[in-house]
Amino acid sequence: MVTMAGIGHSVSHGPFFKGSHHQPAKQHSRILCRRLGPSRGATIVITATLLALLMPPNNLGAAFQPEFAEPIVNLTVPVGRDATFTCVVSHLGGYRVGWVKADTKAIQAIHDHVITHNPRVSVSHNDQSTWNLHVRSVQEEDRGLYMCQINTDPMKSQMGHLDVVVPPDIINEETSGDVMVPEGGTVKLTCRARGYPVPHVLWRREDNADIVIREPSGVKTKVSTYQGEVLRLAKITRSEMGAYLCIASNGIPPSVSKRIMVNVHFHPVIQVPNQLVGAPLATDVTLECYVEASPKSINYWVRETGEMVISSDKYDVQGVSRSMFEVRMVLVVRDFQRQDVGSYRCIAKNSLGEVESNIRLYEIPGPTRRPSPGRLYPPPPREEDDDEDYSEQYGSAEQEVEEELSNTVAERAPSRGGGGGIQGRQSAHQTPQQHTPATPSRGSGSKHSLSADGQLPSPPHSSAAPGAVAPSLTILLLLFRVWVCHVL
Repeated sequence: MVTMAGIGHSVSHGPFFKGSHHQPAKQHSRILCRRLGPSRGATIVITATLLALLMPPNNLGAAFQPEFAEPIVNLTVPVGRDATFTCVVSHLGGYRVGWVKADTKAIQAIHDHVITHNPRVSVSHNDQSTWNLHVRSVQEEDRGLYMCQINTDPMKSQMGHLDVVVPPDIINEETSGDVMVPEGGTVKLTCRARGYPVPHVLWRREDNADIVIREPSGVKTKVSTYQGEVLRLAKITRSEMGAYLCIASNGIPPSVSKRIMVNVHFHPVIQVPNQLVGAPLATDVTLECYVEASPKSINYWVRETGEMVISSDKYDVQGVSRSMFEVRMVLVVRDFQRQDVGSYRCIAKNSLGEVESNIRLYEIPGPTRRPSPGRLYPPPPREEDDDEDYSEQYGSAEQEVEEELSNTVAERAPSRGGGGGIQGRQSAHQTPQQHTPATPSRGSGSKHSLSADGQLPSPPHSSAAPGAVAPSLTILLLLFRVWVCHVL
């Protein structure tokens, strides 16, 4: 143990021992030298000087010895920060306070003088009781025990510990970078870090998905985080592709991390939800293909003629990324026409291979309705409940004609005076009615009415027999009914 007492004697003529208690000894030695002569005076001066060094600094030293008023506080300081030890002494008097680094026994300072050659070390004191040792921008080599000494006999001392902590740091030279591995292969990721205390390493995926650990025994485990410097991924699949984070921490902020990209390569694969797509004419049709590939593939559409389909007024070609290796190919055919019918191929190609799939586009009949003559706008929409009455509304024209014809025949029957066998040929559903004026046929524009036997009335001076008119009347009735149905 280095003591200040020994150092004090070796440097007794230096500044450490300059003080008011030396002056009386020197004046006394000069007086003795004058009275006793040069030779005897020199001997007495030397003797007086030694006695002055061994005597207490002042008359109160014997009664009040220096004491430490409080212990030195241990320090924990991050590297690069400043550290200050404080040593509080009571009744110091003429004694000296020194600082020593205990593990290396290197003297740092004595009283208010710095002894070490370290430029980052300095001392200060507020009064005769508070003494400070300053270490600026501490480094790891400054870590250790520091001793505060008082040059009493025996020496008094106390110690404080300086702990220099270092935040974690990734050692890039010993840490993995981005890797590429074929699907089904094995990859080993390594992450090394330094710091004090020694940091620990944790792995997790950037997308917060589980890490799959496959043991050689075949046991598979899924974990959210993995502890250890080495992460081994065996029989890797495309779903495990992505960014992995290596995080090093030791309780000293800040923690550090490194992002390592794991790329899993495989040839393209295409999935088609609908290989047969039908649509009405004059509509927009969407075709879809889902591609998985790594490295990313070149994706495009081709018609059955070999013509590549590109975005235009007719086509809209899109590629929507769903993940690192998944892409949704979309082809929109605008205003679908008959010339657009045919096959469309979606093709994906990368450095590992090429794949394609076929989609057949065909026409399906759309909802069409022929408008009535003279109507310039479509008919109003019908409710579902009106489906039952649809036939009654649009199929009653013939029924009305038959009713009118039967009414007219019933009215004309009495005027023929017994009409022979014509009355026997009347419809079974007809019933006798009162005599009313004949109603003209709807839409015919004719002013003639049917007679009771179903014949048109003969013009004046006509000599045609009733039997000769019957075939013509039947044909006219059929043509009249067809025309009425067509008009309505």
